[in-house]
Amino acid sequence: MNYILSDRVGKVKPSATLAVTAKANELKAQGIQIIPMGSGEPDFDTPKNIQDAAIAAIKNGQTRYTAVDGTPELKNAIISKFKRDNDLSYNNNEVMVSSGGKQVFYNLCQAVLNTGDEVIIPSPYWVSYPDMVILANATPIIVETGLEQDFKITPEQLEANITNKTKLFVINSPSNPTGAVYSKTELQALARVLRKYPQVLIITDDIYEHIRWGVNNGKDDFINIVMADASLKERTIILNGVSKGYAMTGWRIGYGAGPEAIIKTMKKIQGQSTSNPCSIAQAAALEALNGDQDIIDTMVAAFSERHDFIVDTLNAIDGIECPKSQGAFYSFPRVEGLIKRLELKDDVELSTYCLEKLNIALVPGSAFGAAGYVRFSFATSMDNIKIAVEKLSNI
Repeated sequence: MNYILSDRVGKVKPSATLAVTAKANELKAQGIQIIPMGSGEPDFDTPKNIQDAAIAAIKNGQTRYTAVDGTPELKNAIISKFKRDNDLSYNNNEVMVSSGGKQVFYNLCQAVLNTGDEVIIPSPYWVSYPDMVILANATPIIVETGLEQDFKITPEQLEANITNKTKLFVINSPSNPTGAVYSKTELQALARVLRKYPQVLIITDDIYEHIRWGVNNGKDDFINIVMADASLKERTIILNGVSKGYAMTGWRIGYGAGPEAIIKTMKKIQGQSTSNPCSIAQAAALEALNGDQDIIDTMVAAFSERHDFIVDTLNAIDGIECPKSQGAFYSFPRVEGLIKRLELKDDVELSTYCLEKLNIALVPGSAFGAAGYVRFSFATSMDNIKIAVEKLSNI
């Protein structure tokens, strides 16, 4: 039987990162040992205090619906977090909790975008940004950056792409997939452009806020575009969550903060789609934000060590040019030389080659809007990383 599907579905690509994970799992099911360097998921267990908080919530009967936008306790913890970590003040109606950071972005697109609107997205970008824009019948405007400019959009590029149709600008720092981090000076330069165009909303994806190193030995204070220029606060939505910083990917808790009118509309979208996030996961997230923060330092120390190793060893391989990153847990090397040396077509073929011939799961750069690159996730053990690099060194 032929089914008539919506036009919008035909415009949307499946998530490349999830596709790589699915293929790797398929090979694992066949008994093949796969080195997992494709998934953006910390290899640490969720801390015990957070697990215990979830178990206590179950035992205490916190298993029913909550408010659509999150429990009052968790929303208060989010407000306190923004004040404590970012010196930003929000009230209860300016924050909301969602089923992961992805839903925050999706809610925003559905809430503010119309047909004909344009959304500026620097490339390389997180794979889902453009498709969620398309699902809102708007148009993603991809602005290419590259290794030579540290994968960061310049003020000149930003201004050159703003039109009377521009509705939203997306910025992600630390970045997935590159690990690039914008400095305060760079953010202020972008802010000067944005101040000229008050119709442009901004979303800053801060999901990797706590996973940083390399700048002043990782001791610098995190900064986003609102912190760099407070005048943009009334038209900026901050996306964050507990997935990466607290090793809680499967718990699916993200949160957003921004102007009350926009958050209210995002809440309406969520109320007609998923409704409230999981009550147990919210109790766990409350403990994550309010409890012991030592897990962050432990993970960052491990990620930093892995980063240094992978950059040094990949750069020793003929055909790979791997820049240093400053955060997240990814390296994003240029591999055009390796593609040519192996007589392959492109980064997609290289990633397939690595998975099928070397049993290494990587994500092609094309999935992030950057052909000729691949993303290595070092959110896996040092042993796995060493095996992967050795395999690559021998081809």
